[in-house]
Amino acid sequence: MPTIAHFMPILPRLAHRVEILTFDKGQILDVTGPAQVFATANDLTPPGKPKPYEIALVSLEPEVVTSSGIGLKTNDARSCTGTLGTLIVSGGYGVDTARQNGELIDWIRRRAPLAMRTASVCSGAILLAETGLLDGRKAVTHWQRCAEFKVRYPAVLLDPDPIFVRDGAIWTSAGVTAGIDLALAMVEADHGQPLALAVARQLVVFLKRPGGQGQFSTTLALQSADETFEALHGWIAAHLDRDLSLQTLADKAGMSVRTLCRRYRQGTGRTPAEGVQLIRMENARRCLEEGASVTKTAVRCGFGSTETMRRAFLQHLGVAPQAYRDRFHGSSAG
Repeated sequence: MPTIAHFMPILPRLAHRVEILTFDKGQILDVTGPAQVFATANDLTPPGKPKPYEIALVSLEPEVVTSSGIGLKTNDARSCTGTLGTLIVSGGYGVDTARQNGELIDWIRRRAPLAMRTASVCSGAILLAETGLLDGRKAVTHWQRCAEFKVRYPAVLLDPDPIFVRDGAIWTSAGVTAGIDLALAMVEADHGQPLALAVARQLVVFLKRPGGQGQFSTTLALQSADETFEALHGWIAAHLDRDLSLQTLADKAGMSVRTLCRRYRQGTGRTPAEGVQLIRMENARRCLEEGASVTKTAVRCGFGSTETMRRAFLQHLGVAPQAYRDRFHGSSAG
């Protein structure tokens, strides 16, 4: 088993201590993504000036094995005392076991009030929700866990679309790499845009990523919400240039229009028309990423006109189709 020995050892006390909590079978990028952002901010600090962040990886075990099989040496969470700047709770496949660990949940519940801010990456929001810290607050988690999260934690104001959400002193972020976005926003809040932009450039990432996590998961999210409509979604994706009226969809699903509307909203939280538009968006993104022109994509995906597609892109992604194509395909040919 490969091991990163002495990952992020405790350093002499600096102005802002960051503790990143992890556990067995956690997602390694949930930990290393934010850690590297703060570490790069330290690296870019001019000589002679104090490093802005002290970074410590903590857990209840001396070493954890991530879901990738890589082991991480950690500091004993039980030895953490005093106040701190930021507490980050990571997520990953092991979160379902971790949420049942009473000692771990109690530790978060006790440690969070001593932090200036508390945050989660990906499904780490589940651990924050278990403590009650998210009750009555806006939050986000990995798109794949949203349906389950809403049922398990109804007191949390879950928004499934943003890359990250800040509600007072509580920050939550979406899936995996969103932890980098979260940490960059924290650096910007702490030290201003110039340092955050310098870190983003060094890591070759966006300082502010366009759109939300919905842009990466629309069809999959609809399918995971209710398997009843999986076949219908597949048929829609294969016939985007056809008439996709409510009657057409109801006939294909073997339901009346009224039953389709009721059951679809119950199963997916959306109307059939919204589902169709999201699947159009999913396929349009793929066409643009593969190099298709905006005009051909609008026709192929059934938007009817480039203007209709432009409005849909602005609504869901916050970016126009041509700008999306330029960013993800690299050619400005229209």
